[in-house]
Amino acid sequence: MNKHPLCPVTPEDVVHFSEDGAICIRKVFDAEWCARMNLAVERLLSNPGKRAREAVKGGDPGRFHMNVFMWRWDPDFRDFALNSPLPELAAQLLDTNAVSLFYDQAFIKEPGTTAVTDWHQDLPFWPAKGNDIISLWVALTPVNVEASGVEYVAGSHKWGKFYRAVTPDKDARFSSNEYEECPDFSKLKGDPKYRFVSWSCDAGDVICHHPLTVHGATGNASPNRRAAISVRYAGRDARWDPRDSVMKIEGDPETKLQAGDPLVLDGVFPIAWRRETASA
Repeated sequence: MNKHPLCPVTPEDVVHFSEDGAICIRKVFDAEWCARMNLAVERLLSNPGKRAREAVKGGDPGRFHMNVFMWRWDPDFRDFALNSPLPELAAQLLDTNAVSLFYDQAFIKEPGTTAVTDWHQDLPFWPAKGNDIISLWVALTPVNVEASGVEYVAGSHKWGKFYRAVTPDKDARFSSNEYEECPDFSKLKGDPKYRFVSWSCDAGDVICHHPLTVHGATGNASPNRRAAISVRYAGRDARWDPRDSVMKIEGDPETKLQAGDPLVLDGVFPIAWRRETASA
């Protein structure tokens, strides 16, 4: 299994990520990594643990399974988050000397699933703030963009907007009326004010996005499972921000961190990559 991205990140990639807030990096993982993590996904679906969510309502077709913090209890997910090419990729795109692991999340849509992922930003869900946070969405199976892909509004991370969080299973605990509702951008694709970007992916490709980049996804109209793991990393200016109506982080960081502290904490937000260590 490869330790470094198979395709090196270029300076143009870093600029593109900064400008658009979303970019696809091809061939980050080899086939061995993808096979290992697809087996881990099978285990996850059979034994989902305490933080699993299912977005498909009774009677609707398919299955949309979500899970979080797998790295804390499954050794394969832990290795994927801390010892794969991902931490280096995150540091390169953030142009930083070190990154810590924020958390990991699984998204599995079975064939025929009609449940969509509503348009949203990631940061409103999180007890965190800062520009140097990145989500790395790893395709473990081929993704046909028209049938099951994720779509982004390019440059939306620079709008200064903070939309109300919405979960695929419509959990009311995340719906703070303090923020405006995110528009349904699928109805605005003819508007020249917006530029949409999306990618079909092979297994091992990684879509990288800023936590304020607006994005959404269709169901899965393909005949195959769409399995992806998104791992989030924090860099220089990422800070602990325990607001109301945000997700609960495992490891009780609220008892160990003060608002404004860096997102670095042994066993909770561990350092995943340092430039000096990698160089050595």
